[in-house]
Amino acid sequence: MSDAFYRFVRFVGRPAFWASSRPVVLHADRLDVPGPLLIAPNHLSPYDVPCLMASTRQLLDFVSIVELFRNPLTRWFLSRMNAFPLDRGRVDAATTRRILDRLSRGRKVVMFPEGQIRTAATSLLAGGSFKPTVARLVAMAGVPVVPCVILGTGAYARAGAWLPGARTRYAVNFGEPIRFEKDAEDDSAAGNTRLRQAFDALYAELSDAAGLSVTDSPWRPLPAPAATTA
Repeated sequence: MSDAFYRFVRFVGRPAFWASSRPVVLHADRLDVPGPLLIAPNHLSPYDVPCLMASTRQLLDFVSIVELFRNPLTRWFLSRMNAFPLDRGRVDAATTRRILDRLSRGRKVVMFPEGQIRTAATSLLAGGSFKPTVARLVAMAGVPVVPCVILGTGAYARAGAWLPGARTRYAVNFGEPIRFEKDAEDDSAAGNTRLRQAFDALYAELSDAAGLSVTDSPWRPLPAPAATTA
């Protein structure tokens, strides 16, 4: 891990967000507590990650997808940003142990419970499913989980959104930390119900404050290059 490198990247990158954006960030102070937290945001675009970094002074360790670590350059960068991979195609016990280890060290770990970038229609904010892993992990670790709703970051897929004065709009809302009983019966089902209720409340609050919804600024990846023929 390299907190110094994380701070450097955030220091270099933050001015781009300050100059180009008009964000609404609610309750960032809920992360300003000592000790470990598992932060659980919805996931609508890859720009959720830098926007989360820009929204808090806290150091965040991101659980990322293993595919991003297959490129040596990307792996070097992400590893030094305190990110680590999760293999979604199997039960990844090694990553579970790593998450629990980071939490035991007092780190603040970001894990996207949807497991991948979602469309507006499949987002948990529109009633889509999310994985029960988060509730199980915080019950095992005995640490709080902070549900988080983030909207509109897909706007940064447009080059013009980065220009100074572009007033790009995105919004982030951090929830109250939630604790689950470590030995509670059926903690996963009960925990997921509580998380669903928290996401719904945070989404309603953020929509009122920012005037954004899950359908605003959908992320659309660039199309693959057209095949050429000889």
